Amino acid sequence: MNKEFLNQIIRERRAIFPSQYNDKPVSKEFIKILLENANWAPTHRLTEPWRFKVIQGEAKDRLGTFLSDTYTDITPEESFSPFKHKKIKDKCTAASSIIVICMQRDPKERVPEWEEIAATAMAVQNMWLTCTANEVGCYWSSPALIKYMNEFFEFEEGERCLGFLYLGNYNKDKTLNSKRNSIEEKVEWHD
Repeated sequence: MNKEFLNQIIRERRAIFPSQYNDKPVSKEFIKILLENANWAPTHRLTEPWRFKVIQGEAKDRLGTFLSDTYTDITPEESFSPFKHKKIKDKCTAASSIIVICMQRDPKERVPEWEEIAATAMAVQNMWLTCTANEVGCYWSSPALIKYMNEFFEFEEGERCLGFLYLGNYNKDKTLNSKRNSIEEKVEWHD
């Protein structure tokens, strides 16, 4: 394994937003690789809590309509933003595919819920790093609207939505910047 390549991929991982995507579709074969890599995330007591729903084609339009209509329904008139309403729909349209990120709570509750949420987040990180290594854009969004997703999908008992992973190809000619404060500001060493 090339350790430097792994370090580079981790440090180059960025949120690439749907507005930055081009019209080239992300292949179903690549999405299958993403999902398989997600499946290898760490999981305490092997609960494997991650669940995914892949949204493509006309289903993206249905999701965009549902989310924008829900936004309209739950937003007081004085707080309603036509810009936000349009942006909700546009994100669904601009994405090549959307992976709905769900967490299935262990029915026996053998581990704390936060551990299952963390395991699901690690599965998403595996997908995000896979996207980075393959120069595919992705962005994890967890809008307040996710709490209404049980009106769009039939969830299993104990299953809930944690967000959406938007996927799309993008033009690589743009520099994607990010910064982090020094790790030394975040670590205490004890001997």
